Amino acid sequence: MADALKRVFQQAKEKKRPVFVAFVTSGYPDPEETVDILLGLEEGGADIIEFGIPFTDPLADGPVIQESNNEALKHKIDIDQSLSFISQARARGLKAPVLFMGYYNPMLIYGEEKLVENCKKIGVNGFIVVDLPPEESDHLRKLCTQHGLSYVPLIAPSTTETRIQHLSRISDSFIYIVSRLGTTGFRDEVDKKLPELVGRVRKYTNIPLAVGFGVSTKEHFQIVASHADGVVIGSKIVHVLKSAEKGKRAESVKAYASEVCGLSSGHKYEVDNMNVKVDQNIQNDCVKTDVMTTDKNVPYILSPRFGEFGGQYVPEALFDCIIELEKAFVEAKNDPNFWKEYQSYYDYMGRESKLQFADRLTDAIRADKSTDPMNGARIWLKREDLNHTGSHKINNAIGQVLLAKRIGKTRIIAETGAGQHGVATATVCAKFGLECVVYMGSKDAKRQALNVFRMQLLGATVVPVDSGSQTLKDAINEAMRDWVTNVQNTHYLVGSAIGPHPFPIMVREFQSVIGKEAREQMLKKAGKLPDLVIACVGGGSNAIGTFAPFVDDKDIKIVGVEAGGDGIDTERHSATLSAGKPGVLHGTRTYLLQNDKGQINDTHSISAGLDYPGVGPEHSWLKDTGRVEYVAVTDKEALIGFKMMSQLEGIIPALETSHAIYHAIQLARKMRKDQDILLCVSGRGDKDVDSVKEALPKYGLQVGPDS
Repeated sequence: MADALKRVFQQAKEKKRPVFVAFVTSGYPDPEETVDILLGLEEGGADIIEFGIPFTDPLADGPVIQESNNEALKHKIDIDQSLSFISQARARGLKAPVLFMGYYNPMLIYGEEKLVENCKKIGVNGFIVVDLPPEESDHLRKLCTQHGLSYVPLIAPSTTETRIQHLSRISDSFIYIVSRLGTTGFRDEVDKKLPELVGRVRKYTNIPLAVGFGVSTKEHFQIVASHADGVVIGSKIVHVLKSAEKGKRAESVKAYASEVCGLSSGHKYEVDNMNVKVDQNIQNDCVKTDVMTTDKNVPYILSPRFGEFGGQYVPEALFDCIIELEKAFVEAKNDPNFWKEYQSYYDYMGRESKLQFADRLTDAIRADKSTDPMNGARIWLKREDLNHTGSHKINNAIGQVLLAKRIGKTRIIAETGAGQHGVATATVCAKFGLECVVYMGSKDAKRQALNVFRMQLLGATVVPVDSGSQTLKDAINEAMRDWVTNVQNTHYLVGSAIGPHPFPIMVREFQSVIGKEAREQMLKKAGKLPDLVIACVGGGSNAIGTFAPFVDDKDIKIVGVEAGGDGIDTERHSATLSAGKPGVLHGTRTYLLQNDKGQINDTHSISAGLDYPGVGPEHSWLKDTGRVEYVAVTDKEALIGFKMMSQLEGIIPALETSHAIYHAIQLARKMRKDQDILLCVSGRGDKDVDSVKEALPKYGLQVGPDS
């Protein structure tokens, strides 16, 4: 089946013309016309068809492809339906090779072995998986080799010479060259550096090269064809479909394809997809079937995984950037001068943060009639809310900005949910004189308007994100798109312990100051280590920073508290570890809230900072190993925790922290009076006052002296 792809390029070369690779999203704009559209593309001159498998979070795609994914998902298009479309098209005479193109999670959840077997049976020739680099694709590539299907690697302008050689070695049919940095979408002109990019690849392989990203006109097609063996067009075809009249879409793409590639309408396909012989002279002279991750040139310095979780599931444009980042991080981590510089900002950050005994909260628990007279553990508060900017986020922001300066990045981008990470990032960028852009879901921007203004006051550009659920997940998607576009001068200052390696390790390292300080403070103030450590968990940065220094103390219980929303028996929650299952999102393998097709669910929490369908991969590992217990607390329970901390300790906590406060109170009632609980107060709650004021009546809760 990979042979059919090779034969297409061979025949086109013999006829001295380029191969036309056409992309269309499965089921878009209407499932009823999809098969006709496939046939129309072939009749118009398409030699190979990329068939896009829709995904909720296509982070490397521009608005046109994003919209087509969303529309296809409204029609409930999935892998089985996509296979059915190809089967129907083959039955009606489609001969062009077809590649499934998309993102890894739907394929992973479907089952890689089942996917490859069904694709071979139906007549799908291979895969282009945007966020599955060769380092993460061992199993899929082995299956493809076993069944004769193709795994098509991508090369971007940011790909290094060394990596080009690696990618050339594992290519088995052709290489897809991304002509420019950025997301998909048609452009006004072809990138002027294309000849140089193609030349860089040509030094290492004779395998065919197909170029895409930005091609939309006949002139573009001819320019690209003068340098490459194939021309890829996607967004423009999707746009043509969107603009076409219902019932006439197949004719519209047929006419467009014919015009752009210069072949007559009614083009007859020349290759029998299911039965081809290939001239062995066009085989890749570099190709190797062994997997890259067993090669001595594996780029990782640190292990990228926590058990089965973690990894680097990123678009090709980012791969070398995160390898560079890991190297810089390891060098900094081992450099005493780096930590000396980091600690020189402790006065600015407000470190060390205080450890406070919550005496009135502890007394109230002991006085409660539901508490056994022998019970009522002491609760100690690690006061990260007293840090500069009002949360733990400053710890990581300072560390990552110092790293960014080391590798010469002059522009910082970030995502934010509750706004605390956005404020911390804007703050350090102001301090260090760096450009700052913060992405924030529109829904979050409204409920955290104070923090939006704070970011703007600090000189940051705040970009509201209107796509998807308009929350943290979508802000991360948009930040990733920015990073793909501007990777050469931009550092993505990831705010939580999520994302591709090395971000989870980096964030843990910078946030572990919380737990390290708390250990010493507990020994000094309580005379012993805590019996239980507890923190709220969204992505999980404050939690992993608090937990990490205690993980090896097996006699200390550790508890993470997630956002239970309206209850985990409903669809309105963000309790990923309590109710999710493993998958891949935002560059990492971790627990996700997703459906049985691998599409990411919308989430809900009263707390914007916990409103996320994923979690840091180390938390997933800690859950599966049983070292940490993860529980969920509802919106109403979090509000109770918020009130009790406010009214008994005079501390207005963040709604994120309030989830952990509520559960700590419940645990304290069951623990002895001589036991101690360490609670991380991750942030202050002035940002949440409006949300709390609005929510309290909904649950019959009040404020005031008699409440």
